[in-house]
Amino acid sequence: DDSNTEEYPAEIHDYLAAFEKSLGSVDEMLKTMMSVSRSELLQKLDPLEQAKLDLVSVYTLNSMFWVYLATQGINPKEHPVKQELERIRTYMNKVKEITDKKKASKLDKGAASRFVKNALWEPNAENEHTSKTSAKGKKRQ
Repeated sequence: DDSNTEEYPAEIHDYLAAFEKSLGSVDEMLKTMMSVSRSELLQKLDPLEQAKLDLVSVYTLNSMFWVYLATQGINPKEHPVKQELERIRTYMNKVKEITDKKKASKLDKGAASRFVKNALWEPNAENEHTSKTSAKGKKRQ
């Protein structure tokens, strides 16, 4: 309706259109998640992935409540939902740390061994050229 769009600035219309598109995306995602039973979904995930799913779910619900409060004229920053979101973020950070440690703990022992072996100087004819090169590098410094 064009008569309604003239009542507020065009920028607001753009924001509302983006918001409506985002709501559509959330709706599609929720329909997808709701099409599979929670127990069936959790059976397919390892415990860390289960924790991630639970955290994302509770964070999303609390964020939506934050938006609801804002639409009702209530300042969500002064509401207990703020502390709840901070608490959830703390747990999300803990899960991220665990995930990062899990990724970092994978070490290719063969590659590490080759790296160390090649980094060490061995006095033999093969490395004579290498020792001369490193000596030149030391002269520059």
